[in-house]
Amino acid sequence: MGGQACVLYGAAEFSRDTDIAVLASPENLDLLRAALRELQARRIVVPPFDIQYLLRGHAVHFRSYHPEAPQMRIDVMSVMRGVEHFETLWSRRAQLTSDEGTFFDVFSLADLVRAKKTQRDKDWPMVRRLLEADYSATEHPSAEQLKFWLLESRTPEMLRELALAHPSVVNELVGIRPLLRVAANDDPAKMEMALYEEEQAERAADRRYWEPLKLELTALRQTALQVEEEV
Repeated sequence: MGGQACVLYGAAEFSRDTDIAVLASPENLDLLRAALRELQARRIVVPPFDIQYLLRGHAVHFRSYHPEAPQMRIDVMSVMRGVEHFETLWSRRAQLTSDEGTFFDVFSLADLVRAKKTQRDKDWPMVRRLLEADYSATEHPSAEQLKFWLLESRTPEMLRELALAHPSVVNELVGIRPLLRVAANDDPAKMEMALYEEEQAERAADRRYWEPLKLELTALRQTALQVEEEV
């Protein structure tokens, strides 16, 4: 669901870690623990690998020490801001193939884009590239793809081209995404400002989402330090 998925979608050249979404059930986490043991993975930092933290929206972090994946970081999540429950994500997943012919179940493109709308600087250029790559690779888009591009694109030129070609679709979606009112205008600066303001609103929403979770992590770190001092 992270950088590796972006690589498979053709929007990135490499990723230093692997982010996975899991169904947070006791049975499933037992299976994941077995897989992590095969990777000789160790948990790093907080929180603990416990279902309660996954269900509250935390990420649990590991590092692989297997010779074939040395130092690969693995981040595990189950609940994320702005995306559906795991069962829905799984039902509309995409299966993509690596250059070596290995199959991977990954977030649908729409879900991946939603998951990337965070407060992190590195995620927003990735959202833009994901949409541009999908747009460039599609010769005959469906109605749903047109709506997806108009609702999610971060590229002024792409939005203008779409708005001029499909004004009726823009009229249908402008109530959902107000900046589409200026998409057809020949004013890149105005569109860039509208995109910037939209991005800032998403970043602020992500900070609000993570604020209580970060407080929990701080408390867990303090407890861990106290235990180490006592030992």
